[in-house]
Parts: sequence; C-alpha cells; structure tokens
Amino acid sequence: MKTSRYKNILSGGFVFFISLFLSGCQFALLDPKGQIGAAEKDLIITSVLLMLVVVIPVILMTFYFSFKYRESNTGEKYTPEWAHSTKIELVVWTVPIIIIAILGTITWQSTHALDPRKPIESSVKPMTIEVVSLDWKWLFIYPDQHIATINEVAFPKDVPVEFRVTSNSVMNSFFIPQLGSQIYAMAGMLTKVNLIADEAGVYDGISASYSGHGFSGMKFKALAMPDQASFDEWVQKAQASSDKLVTLKDFETIAEPSENAPVSYYSNVPSSMLTTILNQFEGSLMCTITPSNSTEQTF
Repeated sequence: MKTSRYKNILSGGFVFFISLFLSGCQFALLDPKGQIGAAEKDLIITSVLLMLVVVIPVILMTFYFSFKYRESNTGEKYTPEWAHSTKIELVVWTVPIIIIAILGTITWQSTHALDPRKPIESSVKPMTIEVVSLDWKWLFIYPDQHIATINEVAFPKDVPVEFRVTSNSVMNSFFIPQLGSQIYAMAGMLTKVNLIADEAGVYDGISASYSGHGFSGMKFKALAMPDQASFDEWVQKAQASSDKLVTLKDFETIAEPSENAPVSYYSNVPSSMLTTILNQFEGSLMCTITPSNSTEQTF
C-alpha cells in the first residue's frame, strides 16, 4: 500500500511540474495566422507523424521484448547465437526507405510551393515593406508611404506583403512565427520573403539568429490591421512624426547600437533609402528591385 501511495504522489507531482513548465509555451508555429504559416504547420505535423511510424513501434517493442525475454521467463525460447533473419532485414530496411521516399517527395513539393521569393496568389495588390536588421533593432521602411518605423511593422490583413530584407551589420534572421518563413538578413545582400495575415491581430516578431549583447531584446510587433482604413490611419500617425529619415547620416544615427529600443516613427523617408543603405557595402550582391511607383533599378 505504501509503495502504491508513493507512486501516486510521484506521478501527480510529475504531471503538475510538467504542466507548470509548459504553461508558458505558446507554440506559435502550431497557431498560424496566415496561409504560409498554415502550410508550414501541416508540413511539420506530417513529418512528425511519418517519423513516429518508426519511433512508436520501436519504443513499444523495447518494452515488449524486455518483458518477454526477462530472466525469470524461462519458458520463452532464447537463442543468443542468432545471426540473421530475412524477415527482419526486410522490415528494418523497407519501412525507412518508404518513409524517406515519402518525406523526399513532400520536401521537393513544399520547397517549391513555399519558396519565400514566390509571390502569394491573391486578387489584392501586394504591398512592399523593406526590412533592415540593425544592432539591436529592426528598421522597417515603407517606400510607397515614405515612412519608416523601429520595432513595429503594420499591414492590412488579407494583403500579400513582400518583405525585402537586408542587414546593416552581422547576419541576422527575420521571423514572424505565426506568419511563417524566416529569412536571413545579410549585409550587402537583399533577400525576399512573401507573407500574408489571414486574421487581424498583433503578432510577435523576433530575431532568430544570435547577433550580440542586445539579441534578447531584438523583438518587434507585427500589426495585422483589420482593413485598409485602419492601416491608413496608422500610416498617417507615422507621417505626422517630427523625426525624419532623409539622409544616410540620419540612418547612421538610427543604426547606432542600442538595446531594447522603443517603437519609433520616421517621416519624409525617400523611396531610395534601401538602395542607399545597400550601396554602403562595396561589391554588394544585389537583387533587382522594382519599386511599385518607379522604373526598375538594378544594383
């Protein structure tokens, strides 16, 4: 009776501490708010289930064989000199090969379908937001609205957004987990990721690559506005800011290292600001940029 009581106490304590430990987990990747994030969630779940096809039987057989061939079970046939079984060989090779073939097919298809550079199909005209990784904050430039922000990015829901991402310092990683598809930010290079929010809300954005002392505070908020009117109001608030980002010198002031930087807004931002930032780096590997309101520019 004592042993049973202690087992119940230990089991209850284990469940309690596990529940307490996991209570702070939000599992953002499993709570997507956009079609890219939803597709990636399905891919994660499918991959895990396919791998469990191998893992679960192995775990169950470990307990089964441990019990069946225990020392006290003298009636069970035990042949330690056993060396080969064609049936077992077929199982241990065929099942993994089938799973790998399925995973390979899924990987091939999803790699092309979820290419971050691939525009999202929509009847709504996409918008462009330029992203610059700084030490230790995020600068968002709106070339069409002529504004910029620090650690806050906004866009209407159901509108495809092309993020053009670069870094002004060390390599970093731009990631909004609930929308999906993190992308690396590298100095002198331009990468792209297309995302869309299906629901209005405020989503956490992070730096997913360690970049120095201020890394832990390098976070931002992504505001998915319920409609275009709400987004326009947000733009007007930024346009009314007395802080300006007009010249490279202004940018260099903003780019000074700082930790846990507050949200800031800048007005009068020229549409060529991203080009100016990229041109700081000699021999930059640049992509072709086509601003929505100007002719194509190649760097």
